[in-house]
Order: sequence, then C-alpha cells, then structure tokens
Amino acid sequence: MKKVLLAIAAMGMLAALPGCNHRSDEQALPVGASETLAPMQQSWRGILPCADCEGIETSLFLAKDGTWVMNERYQGVTKGPSSFASYGTWARTAEKLVLTDSKGEKSYYRAKGDKLEMLDREGNPITSTLNYTLEPVKASLPLTPMAMRGMYFYMADAAIFTDCATGKRVAVANNAQLERDYAAARGSETKPVLLVVEGHFTLEPNPDSGEMIKTLAVDRDAKFIPGKSCSN
Repeated sequence: MKKVLLAIAAMGMLAALPGCNHRSDEQALPVGASETLAPMQQSWRGILPCADCEGIETSLFLAKDGTWVMNERYQGVTKGPSSFASYGTWARTAEKLVLTDSKGEKSYYRAKGDKLEMLDREGNPITSTLNYTLEPVKASLPLTPMAMRGMYFYMADAAIFTDCATGKRVAVANNAQLERDYAAARGSETKPVLLVVEGHFTLEPNPDSGEMIKTLAVDRDAKFIPGKSCSN
C-alpha cells in the first residue's frame, strides 16, 4: 500500500503544476440520491432480448467509487467475438440509474426491489412481454479486454493509471515490459505519459496490506504517446 500511496502522492504533486489538467475525483463522483440504490459494490446479471441472436447475457458491476463495468455475451453467435465489455461512470437520480460509458453514451436502468430493469434510450420504461430485468448476483469482474486511454505513471515500484474517461486512478498489475516502455517514452523527465491499451479491471491484494484494490491488467496493444494528454 505504501508504494501505491507514494505513486499517487507523486502524481498529485505533478497534477498541481501548470499545464496538468486531470479531472478530480470529486468531479467524477456521481450526483443525485436514491434510497434504493446504495453506493456500494453491487452486481447483477440477466439475459436481455437480442434482435439477431438467442439473447445477450449481461453482467453489470457497480463500484462504490462511481464507476461501472458491463460484460455482454451474445448467445448463439458462431462467427467473430461473442463477448464485449464496456465501462464508465454511474449516477443516480430519485428514479433512475444512469450509466455513461467511456465514449459519453448513456443508458438507463431503474430499481425494482433488489433487481434492475433496463429502460429505453430516453430513460423510459420499455413496454414489452420480453425480459429486461437483471438479477442480483455475486460475481468476479469480467476478463474481456476493453479499449482504454489514460495517463500512466510509474514510481517507487508501483504504477498508477489515471483513466481519461472517468478521471479515476487505479493501480496497474506488474508488467515489466510496460515499465520499460514507459521509461523509454518519458525519457529523462519523471512525468505521466499517455497510454492507449486494451485491458480489464480486476481486484488484487495489495502486497503491503493485503487489502483488495481495483487494478488494471494489461491484455494487449499497449502504446505510449509522449507529448499527449487526456485533453488532446
């Protein structure tokens, strides 16, 4: 935990310098309130209707930091990939759960007891005899890779990734090649470098404290882009 905290503290000092514009955690937090949806780790799963497949097995994971991950598996698909993952931030109103993905697109759900019901693109109930409900479950985060873009920083044997879409900082799983590529990309300056990558989130024990923390695991196509940031 000490290593991660040192890396985060160093990034905080760098962000305070002129020219560093990282979205703060406060700005990324969800707004609104609801007595039904509590701000805690929650997950749901169900099979939603599909126009050209047998059904979409949908798993939704809400994290207490205001972020979410969704995995959709298209049943009966024989050609091409059948599983896709997405992520973003969630917010609550008195009646709805609003999911905003990493591209800025929104989807809507509402609580029905301990279940979630999918709403249409305008946030209205769907009139149908088909099932649009997700049931509460206990499950692990999906391993399906997702395209991500954020500022990578490595210091004191710990790496931190600040996601451009959500503004959230997460630890990065040990990856010697990524650390070498970062060293080459940053040159002689100790600063974050923009990283474009396909990866997934997981919960891993902190080596110092044993606490389970959200961690980015890199899957493929990692590329550093020196001189760029989340805003350009």
